[in-house]
Amino acid sequence: QVQLVESGGQLVQAGGSLRLSCAASGRPFSSYAVGWFRQAPEKEREFVAGVSWSGATTHYAVSVKGRFTISRDNAKNTADLQMSSLKPEDTAVYYCAAYSDYFRWDPFSAGKYDAWGQGTQVTVSS
Repeated sequence: QVQLVESGGQLVQAGGSLRLSCAASGRPFSSYAVGWFRQAPEKEREFVAGVSWSGATTHYAVSVKGRFTISRDNAKNTADLQMSSLKPEDTAVYYCAAYSDYFRWDPFSAGKYDAWGQGTQVTVSS
């Protein structure tokens, strides 16, 4: 099993940028696709971005496309989420998650991920 730890969340003004990082340990990180999800108070957890095992394929939620960029470095066992042009509605706890089923990749479905980090708080002030 892989263990995930997120970092980088903080308070930022609207229009600003932030980079979140997800550090993995345990099983080889290249065995997993990675997703970023977020959950705002009283809302369901939602998909933000996903990256394939090699990093060649990415997916984004419509709400963040063009503003967020997901990347990974398998040699460093990290996956990052670069966020720019942040809006107050981006305020949430952000989670990274690991997905192992290589032949049935469904990056959008939180229930299909194998492991989750503890989350990092991002707050965007207006």
